[in-house]
Amino acid sequence: MRYLSLPAEFLGDEEKPALCLPPEYAAAYPVRAEHQYKDLRMRRNSALSNGTTGNSEGAPNGAGPTSTAEDVARRSAIAEEQAFLDVATARRDTLTEHLEAELSSEAVDALERARQRMLRRQYEELQRAREGLVFGRLDGLDGTVRHIGRVGLRNAGEDSEPLLVDWRAPAARPFYTATAVDPQGQARRRHIRTSGSAVVGVDDEPLDGTMTAELVGEGALLAALDQRRTGRMSTAISTLQREQDDIIRAEATGPLIVQGGPGTGKTVVALHRVAYLLFAHPTMADQGVLVLGPSPRFLQYIAQVLPALGETAVVSATCDTLLPGIRVGRDESRTLAEIKGRALWQPALENYVTSLLPRPRELKLRWAGDFYVIPAATVAQALASAVQGRPYHRARKAFAEQLHHILADAVAEQREALMNEMEEGFEDILARVDRDMQHDHHPGSTSTGSDIDGLLSEEEIADLRDQIAENATIARFIETWWPTLDAETLLRDLLTNPALVARFAPQLSSEEITAVSAEPPLWASSDIPLLDALADLLGEDHVDTPQPQGGFVADHARRQRDWVYGHVVVDEAQELSEMQWHMVLRRCPSRSITAVGDIDQAEAAHRHTSWAEAVQAVLGDRWTAAELTICYRTPREVMGLTEPVLTKAGSRNTPPRAVRSSGIAPWTLMVTPAELAGAAAQAVRQLQQRWHGGTVGVIAPAGRIAELLDVLDDVPVLTATQSKGLEWDATLLVDPHGIAAEPRGWNGLYVALTRCTQELGQLLLTQQASHP
Repeated sequence: MRYLSLPAEFLGDEEKPALCLPPEYAAAYPVRAEHQYKDLRMRRNSALSNGTTGNSEGAPNGAGPTSTAEDVARRSAIAEEQAFLDVATARRDTLTEHLEAELSSEAVDALERARQRMLRRQYEELQRAREGLVFGRLDGLDGTVRHIGRVGLRNAGEDSEPLLVDWRAPAARPFYTATAVDPQGQARRRHIRTSGSAVVGVDDEPLDGTMTAELVGEGALLAALDQRRTGRMSTAISTLQREQDDIIRAEATGPLIVQGGPGTGKTVVALHRVAYLLFAHPTMADQGVLVLGPSPRFLQYIAQVLPALGETAVVSATCDTLLPGIRVGRDESRTLAEIKGRALWQPALENYVTSLLPRPRELKLRWAGDFYVIPAATVAQALASAVQGRPYHRARKAFAEQLHHILADAVAEQREALMNEMEEGFEDILARVDRDMQHDHHPGSTSTGSDIDGLLSEEEIADLRDQIAENATIARFIETWWPTLDAETLLRDLLTNPALVARFAPQLSSEEITAVSAEPPLWASSDIPLLDALADLLGEDHVDTPQPQGGFVADHARRQRDWVYGHVVVDEAQELSEMQWHMVLRRCPSRSITAVGDIDQAEAAHRHTSWAEAVQAVLGDRWTAAELTICYRTPREVMGLTEPVLTKAGSRNTPPRAVRSSGIAPWTLMVTPAELAGAAAQAVRQLQQRWHGGTVGVIAPAGRIAELLDVLDDVPVLTATQSKGLEWDATLLVDPHGIAAEPRGWNGLYVALTRCTQELGQLLLTQQASHP
């Protein structure tokens, strides 16, 4: 291996081992790394020392306070906020005890159950607000003081002012959006840092122009970004920035598609938007929210965010797991994934199901020993009425109900006709019978029916309809003429029959039809949207039941394919195929959708290079665009490597602007293929030592994953696609040229380069390694 050593002091810790760099990087990086590291320290010290700032352990880097007056002011501010936190904590505990008592009584009616659902939601929010209960404060120009927290708390008394303002409330918005240019009636913003029940620091930000910070709460934000990664995403309600808050609070009137490069907080924005929408629109919780992510690993990574924000009416899934009981059983080629992801399959499947509907014809039914003929015109009319706006099985149910009425009416009409054909001699007999019956009844009796005049009364006809509906012979006839269908069987019948594919998807070439028809029987990822479309077109063959409300919404929604959600969030939305977009829209016909992603990170088989191309086939022009332009996570040193990669990926977008520096230049080692596994293991050990308490991730081409897993069993080893949405303190990128050589590899390399928050190392392959 060829390498040079970078002094450990550039890492900010003289006890850390030296960092290795190849000679070709030595001229460019050490000076820049030292400069940027010092720049970071200066900016952070400045952000923390302007106004009244500090923490419980002194100034940054362990240095003492800059002056006795500042130290006194800092301690005074911490003591002030500690006193408030104690009051707020006591009030939260009181409210929690009160709610526990309210919830201990049994609900006796629907109104009381609805009330208890609301109280249960409030109780759970208070229970989860034990950490970070208070994190901000706004001092108004008019002298008012508002504290901002995870939940809202009221003082005793119905007309009292709020003790603590919920971060989602309109009154809290200036905490995220006020600036020196637009103070929004505020004189100062204070970020309050807590650990458990103790205040450990405050960061003040005057809004009168005396302090010019690029970011809202820059000191608090940089401190949060500098924390070790834990492998789980945490909430960011105390450090949200203005452009993020604007998107979080945007109206949910239609699809909102958010473009954001790496490190811009796309996922944070999407999840906090869910919390905001459920706060602003409480009825949305009755329908629940669906969060779609790119992988189970990603969903595990974000799993704690919404519960920590007090939200439980949320279902998390991938497109592959949206259909209950259906699982992906095999991989597939990118070519076939692209073919089956096209929007053309939606009308193809609609036409396919339509072709399976029964054709109008004369029907001959047997009832009570007699045959009854239903004319073809009557059948056609009933069919047209039943099919209108209904899926296959619901249409069959509607037709069956009409057929029961038609048959009952035919029975009644035939009986009436038979009565009209009776000989005149029977009329006298019936007349005498009628007179006798009138003699036996009280005056004024108007009884009618088949026992009196031979004709069926309305009640008797209704009873006849019920008998017909419950008759097994009639049911078997309808099942034979209009059979129950299964989505899986239908899709297999279609995809394995080239003639059927050609008939219903004529846009496909003969080569594409052959490729589709030759696939193995197990389901691939691209089959799931087709199955979902067929299941929707067939419809459920069951009686509608009221949707449950309260804490069990998520459980019911997860088990029910045709559940309609109040809102849908899609993360890494650039990966969705057109048929997967149909899946999303099916679950939220109101189009209350938030989709976040980076079109430049797209690795899916489709070739969309803009959001307009990606959603045009399904959403048309009915969507709103938003953009996140600032990169908070990925340091400048790393983002500086992305421009040529984006150019090769064919990007049309301006990469996000990085606003922080880690002070650590990216480094590279040259190794032979034979040295790769050992070099990777050694590099990971060094990174783990440097970032003890944090996380390290390894990204490599798909073909090298198995080799690396043999020597790396204590860190995630992923492909670029699998690493989407994840972050680590340090990333080891193995064989970046191999990643670039994969399909859409430049997009994948862009993803891989931008997963770290502090340090990036790369192992490059060479056939001949030079030794130092």
